[in-house]
Amino acid sequence: MAGVYVILIWVKRKRKIRIGKLGPLVFVRGLYFYVGRALKGLEARIERHLRKTKMQFWHIDYLLEYSKIWGIIYLRTSNKKKECNVAFRLAKKFKSVRNFGSSDCRCTSHLFFKPI
Repeated sequence: MAGVYVILIWVKRKRKIRIGKLGPLVFVRGLYFYVGRALKGLEARIERHLRKTKMQFWHIDYLLEYSKIWGIIYLRTSNKKKECNVAFRLAKKFKSVRNFGSSDCRCTSHLFFKPI
């Protein structure tokens, strides 16, 4: 099954985390929203994100090592543009972490947050 998902992530305290090729980034305490997609195997992709032990491949893998997943919302769709549509809508409401998770599209980011 193909689809788009949003992971709701809680970052308990401000911390600096090295995010792959992006390098060290500061994450403030708050609620984060990561937008992703799986063109095949949506369930497997979500299960991978939920695992504690995994190879660090995507930007989100680095952040999840130091945070807690509060929930995941997903939509079954084969439309590749839905991921960017969701990111665009979140960008209107929340601050973003520039270039996070958006290296394969033209979006500014696929990670948004609300400081608390």
